[in-house]
Amino acid sequence: MSYENPTRDQIRELLQQSKTIAVVGCSDNPERTSYQIAQAMQAKGYRIIPVNPNAERILDETCYPNLAAVPEPIDIVNVFRRSETVVPIAKEAVQVGAKTFWLQLGIVNEEAGRIAKEGGLAVIMDRCIKVEDAILLPQRK
Repeated sequence: MSYENPTRDQIRELLQQSKTIAVVGCSDNPERTSYQIAQAMQAKGYRIIPVNPNAERILDETCYPNLAAVPEPIDIVNVFRRSETVVPIAKEAVQVGAKTFWLQLGIVNEEAGRIAKEGGLAVIMDRCIKVEDAILLPQRK
């Protein structure tokens, strides 16, 4: 069984309803894609919560070692990790009550997607959140 992402209309609605994005694997290096995309989403008005056990602050936000340590509700868990490492992140996203599990461009894991979906989360894989937001909500902010 091959995974299928939500429709563009469904993704637009999901982004419109979301305010907080936890970025798992967010780098503190401005040259890294995860930093650049988190920064762009922050500039569009989303609240960014960096999740990286090796940093204290990223983009002027407190950094957390894992999703369980985040002290506020999470709308989207945006993942910048290798495909083979995302199953535990999907489980944690379900445990913290996130609404959406989003794997960035190039990241696909059917098992993680199934876990998140069965846990009640919307699931998006192999899509860039920045690109989707720019296409679907160019006026946001």
